This record gives sequence, C-alpha cells and structure tokens, in this order.
Amino acid sequence: MTTFTVWKFEDPLAAERAVGVLKDAQSDGLVKILDHAVVSWPRGEPKPTTHQAHEETWRGTGWGAFWGLLLGSLFLVPVIGGVAGAAIGAISKATEGVGITKEQLERIRTQVTEGTSALFVVTDQGDLDRLGERFHGMASKLIATNLTDAERQELLETFGGR
Repeated sequence: MTTFTVWKFEDPLAAERAVGVLKDAQSDGLVKILDHAVVSWPRGEPKPTTHQAHEETWRGTGWGAFWGLLLGSLFLVPVIGGVAGAAIGAISKATEGVGITKEQLERIRTQVTEGTSALFVVTDQGDLDRLGERFHGMASKLIATNLTDAERQELLETFGGR
C-alpha cells in the first residue's frame, strides 16, 4: 500500500539527516521509497527552503509537479489569512483524489514552522511503525495518510508517470 507521510522535526537540519535513515530503512527492506522532499525552515528566515529528490529519474517530472504544487502552496505563498486559506483550498482540491485531506494540509502548514524541518515521503510496501523506531530520538512527529489502492493508482497516474 502506498503511503504519504510527513515527519516533522524540531531542528531545521534534522529532516535532511533523516533522509539517510530513510534510505537505510529502504536498504533493510522496511520501505520502498517512491519519492521524497525535504522542507527546512531555519530560524530568522522568512520562508523555508525545499529540496525534491526524484528517486527515479524517469518519474522525476511527475513528482516534481506534485512536490511543487504541494510545497509551494503550503509554504511559499504569503501566509496572510485569506491567501493561505485559498492556497490550502486549491491544493486540497488537487490532492483529494490521492487521499490527502484539507485538514491534513492545514495541520502540516501550522506545524512546520520557523526552526523546524519536515521530511515528506511517498512510500510503498512500508512498515511505518518500524520506520518510526528508526527516527526515535530525532524529535520527530508523524503525520500520515494511508492511501487506498484506488488512491495509490490515481497518485501514480497523476504524478508518477504510470
């Protein structure tokens, strides 16, 4: 089953370090990474920086569109009341078919703040409990969306090139 997860860290550099833990977990057979992105928001910066991975080059364009839409709408639009709400409303329409709800988007936007970072991951065939154990001690918090088979297929067709 494909899963969209967001791991929040209380350090602006921790999500980047967590990528190594994630890749080790994949090497150990705990998860299959379809793609991931990192958001880092150092203290004193007006907005976060984002980095998209594109695990498989042949699907990079589709995932780039997904991460650009998701991360751009959540973090790079002005955070002035109505504008932020409109951005989340627009992205929730674009992501509702893949199992990411407006409430989850709002939670992500309010929890990933200055001085924190987040690791956004789309995995397949994963054991999130065991992956969470790997992140233990890194001051992480998980926000997860488990996708149904139909949602997985739509996600892959829309953003993954299949």
